[in-house]
Amino acid sequence: MPGQGSMDNKGLQERQKQQMARGLPKQKPITGVKRVIVVASGKGGVGKSTTAVNLALGLMAIDQSKSVGLLDADVYGPSIPKLMNLKGNPELSDDNRMIPLINYGVPCMSMGFLVEDTSPIVWRGLMVMSAIERLLRQVEWGSLDYLVVDMPPGTGDVQLSITQNIPIAGAVIVSTPQDVALLDARRGAEMFRKVNVPVLGLVQNMSVFQCPNCHHQTHIFGSNGAKQLAESIGVKFLGDIPLHLSIREMSDKGQPIVISSPDSPEAEAYRKVASAVIQSLQELNT
Repeated sequence: MPGQGSMDNKGLQERQKQQMARGLPKQKPITGVKRVIVVASGKGGVGKSTTAVNLALGLMAIDQSKSVGLLDADVYGPSIPKLMNLKGNPELSDDNRMIPLINYGVPCMSMGFLVEDTSPIVWRGLMVMSAIERLLRQVEWGSLDYLVVDMPPGTGDVQLSITQNIPIAGAVIVSTPQDVALLDARRGAEMFRKVNVPVLGLVQNMSVFQCPNCHHQTHIFGSNGAKQLAESIGVKFLGDIPLHLSIREMSDKGQPIVISSPDSPEAEAYRKVASAVIQSLQELNT
């Protein structure tokens, strides 16, 4: 019959789509959490975790009525305990859920609380997925307006597992202006698009270094690379974060710059990024 082949193809495609969907986990919100914001990068070493911490604190600084949590999903290289000056094992609630450790008013959960500081995490994929599931589902967050998730670098199993398991309000991509970092940032943005996670925008970290003596500015990693990338892939540019000694020193002390030097230009840069993130979320919801 005419058109029979076309109908068969459509039926086959529909069955294949159903079978593929059957293999994916159903997204289930995290109890008590209104919005999840993931902070990601295509590669390591671009300041993603420092940005995630100061973004969380920046969101609180802009509106102190908002409650913000911080989840360290970088299982192999957890940084949140150091950056937030937190140590110890989480206590358990009555229903056997982990209670986050709190500093600066931000409840935090990290794999770093569950292992020794110097212990390498040498795990295969299934164990990592089990740990991620526990961090997502077995934490007593209470009531949060925002949960900021510090993702591991790259575009692998952990990223896919998180994006497929929980509804995500949007992703923030962190990159330096350097070409090699921008290539991976583009891949990261494309990954989120493929799994239907809105990309809230790009943050250009380590954008410029200003000499503390003569105040001459040097673009060590290049200039405006992330801004140009944002324009080329059609996402918002969220702002610049300078390469500054105080950001590094305060991070190493576990005193994030937004808290330790709130009146500094560096803290203001993070608050501007937080404001841009809130604006992007509002635009998505209109």
